[in-house]
Amino acid sequence: MNGKKAYLDSSVILKRYLLEDGSETAKTLFQNAYRGKLRIVFSFWNIGEVLGVFNRKFRRGEMDRREYDFLRNGFLGEVKRLSALDVLKIVPVHSILLAESWKLIEEHHLYQADALQVVSARHASVDEFYTSNKQLHKIALKEGLNSRLVG
Repeated sequence: MNGKKAYLDSSVILKRYLLEDGSETAKTLFQNAYRGKLRIVFSFWNIGEVLGVFNRKFRRGEMDRREYDFLRNGFLGEVKRLSALDVLKIVPVHSILLAESWKLIEEHHLYQADALQVVSARHASVDEFYTSNKQLHKIALKEGLNSRLVG
């Protein structure tokens, strides 16, 4: 497998499962991982965020139970599959990373979750950082990440 690593924030992971601007990019990233051309990286935090979005859409009536279960189970199954293939690295949420993110929160006025994405990506020494959040993209660039804005 190529050593290239791409960090996906929650907004980009969601584009894999919900049809939005940028979904084609997310699809290509996942396909490249399955082909062994890329290693996807994200945080354990992202798993909860993605599940939270699915749940919120279900509670608001934007999807029915069948679609919710399909997306939820599809996502969790894909996390397991990609992990088993060793093309997904999940960065644990450690107190050291959380504490490191505090500097970014104060310096860039970020939410904890967004700061954790930047810190996790740096910790994993990724080659590219993918986000749909314009503010996070700009900050990731300032923080030395090779950030790509999706969508």
